[in-house]
Amino acid sequence: MPPLDYLWLLFAGLGGGLTGSVAGLASLVSYPALLAIGMGPVSANVTNTVALVFSSVGAVSGSRPELTGQRSRARRLGLFAFAGGVAGSALLLLTPSGDFARIVPFFIGGASLAILVRSRAERNATPALPRPGWRLNAAVLAVTIYGGYFGAAAGVALLVILLFTTAETLARANAMKNVLVGLTNAVAAIGFAAFGPVHWLAVLPLGAGSLIGGRLGPNVVRRAPTGLLRILIACGGLALAVHLGLNAFR
Repeated sequence: MPPLDYLWLLFAGLGGGLTGSVAGLASLVSYPALLAIGMGPVSANVTNTVALVFSSVGAVSGSRPELTGQRSRARRLGLFAFAGGVAGSALLLLTPSGDFARIVPFFIGGASLAILVRSRAERNATPALPRPGWRLNAAVLAVTIYGGYFGAAAGVALLVILLFTTAETLARANAMKNVLVGLTNAVAAIGFAAFGPVHWLAVLPLGAGSLIGGRLGPNVVRRAPTGLLRILIACGGLALAVHLGLNAFR
């Protein structure tokens, strides 16, 4: 890759790691950055998943205070995240690349719309009572299957689910989301590393930036309002979905 591409991916990783740990939308920053340097959709997706493992490492390490007392829940939900990551990554590797290119715009568009409604979910989640565990387990499995397949806004979906079903604070639910997203990405990354078209030279700068951004994200969640960030990300994601859709279906 040209030297400027390494710098571009470093900053994209920083933005993706920060966005992912704060808003659950890392792929809406990092995935387009890989497309911008000329990667195909499938190669960009698997490369992005491998690189974002580093974002999760940073985010989980920065979320240790909020994870206190959640070990039992993390173990239980982690089993479903593991299974979802395996199923989703296998689905991607078995899906024709042309089909993936046509599906991605809808994923990104849905992810962008999801972030716009998240603030309402957060307001309504505080008085909610915990619901039966099987619902949470099934929802985590479904979202992590999608996360292993593509992943954009999987973190948003997991966060909303945790807020509604556990009555935890935003910071604690976000910390658990980081654990589950990290496990899903790690499992999928193993499959992609073995069987997928991973661009390892792109993983290095993207992963380094993601590690730093992911580590900073929990501090932002603790201290800063994220409403404006969500709106900006959602608008950018919708614009990207339209652009990719026009290219895929022309």
